[in-house]
Amino acid sequence: MNSEQPEGPGKPQPPSDRGTPVGRRVLLGTIGLGALGVVTAPALQRALEGFLGAAAGKDPTGLTGLLPNGGGFRYYSVASSVPHKNATNYRLTVDGLVDRPKTYTLDDLRALPQTRLVKDVQCVTGWRVPGTPFEGVRLSRLLDAAGVRSTAGAVRFTCFDGTYTESLTLDQARRADVLVALRMQDKNIGHDHGGPVRLYVAPMYFYKSAKWLSGITVTEDVKPGYWEDRGYDVDAWVGHSNGRDDDPTN
Repeated sequence: MNSEQPEGPGKPQPPSDRGTPVGRRVLLGTIGLGALGVVTAPALQRALEGFLGAAAGKDPTGLTGLLPNGGGFRYYSVASSVPHKNATNYRLTVDGLVDRPKTYTLDDLRALPQTRLVKDVQCVTGWRVPGTPFEGVRLSRLLDAAGVRSTAGAVRFTCFDGTYTESLTLDQARRADVLVALRMQDKNIGHDHGGPVRLYVAPMYFYKSAKWLSGITVTEDVKPGYWEDRGYDVDAWVGHSNGRDDDPTN
């Protein structure tokens, strides 16, 4: 997943600037690593963080990201490398079946009304982080500003890792608990957690919350994303998909 565990989505391999996608079989073969859990002793936690941080930097698959740290999240990407973006060079485009396509800077997004949600985060592989704050712009606000056309039925998300993609139906995208998130755990979202801007789909498994968000394209139909192409459910409601019965994240 393009994030702290299964999170986010893929396109065909690119030219040279895109990383190597990771398949579901490889991912599932590593799920047992999650049983190591969260290290609570500060000294051990720091040691684990140092080891995993160094290992992740040399791991082209990103699978070291399946090991949680004391905060419940670890770096995870389906690409071998992801460029860093900041307020100077970050751009988010909204296009497709809309009357008013628009490109937002980070400052543009910060200037819009912000919504804060505090809900559990549930990964499809089993780990859960309770009471996680996310804050950002409701996706519905950006869609309304763009003027969605009557023929539209879905929204596709692309990411500046060059590999990950995701999709929602238009009704799902308009939910009040779906954000274009700028903050996570009461901090600006850093690069490792998909920043400076990521998608947050509160009621679904975390792979739907695409990291490193760069494009929002309104389409007629849902197109499966990176992990759906590898066997995961498109409608990824927590507790009602992927053969799992987890409690809802509300």
